[in-house]
Amino acid sequence: MKDMMLLVEPLIPALRRYARVLLRDRAGADDLVQDCLERVVARWHQRRADGDARTWVFSILHNLAMTRLSRSRRGWHVALEDADEAATAAPPTQEHGVMHKDLMRALDTLPEEQRSVLLLVSVEDLSYAEAARVLNIPIGTVMSRLSRAREKLLRATEAAMEEKAPATGPRPWLRRVK
Repeated sequence: MKDMMLLVEPLIPALRRYARVLLRDRAGADDLVQDCLERVVARWHQRRADGDARTWVFSILHNLAMTRLSRSRRGWHVALEDADEAATAAPPTQEHGVMHKDLMRALDTLPEEQRSVLLLVSVEDLSYAEAARVLNIPIGTVMSRLSRAREKLLRATEAAMEEKAPATGPRPWLRRVK
């Protein structure tokens, strides 16, 4: 039991991050992580002793999330009483907030397969092999999906920046080099 705690407890923040991005709902993500941890505790004896606990736990979380998402394809729902009135009343004025919103919007446009690979490799810092084990796909598929996801994300964020750029004058992301 002690070895389980030593291996799983440090993963909880990363699990919560990954769950929040997958579900786009803080409460739902916390519930998902709780279900994942319950399953990890209940099935710890089924884990391969020579296997990587991190990829095993992320696999459980990913599979639970995909099951939940496939059951509810109605879209994201926020209860009226849970909606943040300040966030819906006025658009953000800080550039960072706008860029974050654009990035999240661009992430939403990615197919689920590409978004999962991108998040596991780029955000959770899993190796290609670990991500392949989590998603139960070949490593070449991981590399291909990651490449396509990065390219689509780059195009989407560049398009968002061009929309916001003034029609005249220098673009803020380009520098003049003499």
